[in-house]
Formats: sequence, C-alpha cells, structure tokens
Amino acid sequence: MTASDPSADHDPARQGVRQLRLVVEAEDYESAVVFYRDVLGLPEEAAFAGDGDARVTILDAGRATLEIANPAQKRMIDDVEVGRQVAPRLRVAFEVDDAVEATQALVDAGATQVAPPTETPWRSLNSRLDAPAGLHITLFQELEPDRAIEPDGGSRG
Repeated sequence: MTASDPSADHDPARQGVRQLRLVVEAEDYESAVVFYRDVLGLPEEAAFAGDGDARVTILDAGRATLEIANPAQKRMIDDVEVGRQVAPRLRVAFEVDDAVEATQALVDAGATQVAPPTETPWRSLNSRLDAPAGLHITLFQELEPDRAIEPDGGSRG
C-alpha cells in the first residue's frame, strides 16, 4: 500500500476545520475523568457545569488526526495488534512515550487489557485496552520517533 496525497498543493489555511474533538458520553463521569486526565495524563483544558448536574471536561489530547480505514485494513490492524478481530467500528488511539508503562498504569486504573504491547510492522509498540466510557483504545509508542507518515500507508494507531 502506498501513501497518496490527493492535493500536492494542500493548503491548511483553506481548510475550515481547526480542531478535532471526540465527545464521549460516560455514565461514570468522575471515574472516566480520573482515568483519562490523571492516569493517561491528558491535561484538562476546560470544565463546565450546567443545570441538572450537566458536566463536561475537555482534555487536551495533543495533535488530532482522523484515520479512515477500509474493512480490510481494520481487520489487518486487529490481526497484527491482537491476533483476532476485536475492535468495534470506532477505536481511539493515543501516542505515549512508553507503551509498556502506560498500558500497566491504565490496567491498574481499571482498563481491561485486550492485547499486550506488540511491535507492529510499521515500527510502533501497540497495546489494546477496553477503557472507561466504553472506549476500545490503542496505546502506541513510535519506535522510530523521527518518522513522518509511513511510506507504506500503514496505520500507526
């Protein structure tokens, strides 16, 4: 598979999107905030409360990308990272500095490990977890951190 650039003169200034924000409903709001903010380490950007106990916490997850994969690619990633099909249609991936340490911290905080950190063909160390708020997540550590986009178009998360 090769990476493709549909627009060689891609100009981000012409794009209307400034931020990708994933909104997740969490039945156990407090536990989810502790898990993602305090254990995973996503800094709190803002928090708001409204009528009827309405609450939201916005966490800074760093640079955001939207990875669109066809069913064959999704199956291939599951096979490489887990050895079987486990991911739902939506999976959230977080880049971390140490996948082994971060995976253990999240398991200790209540996540269920689906697959341990596994080296992928695209040179990252990826683990899979079922996490609070019903999210299936990947933690990934780039083993060659100076890489940009994979030349084979492979998923990093």
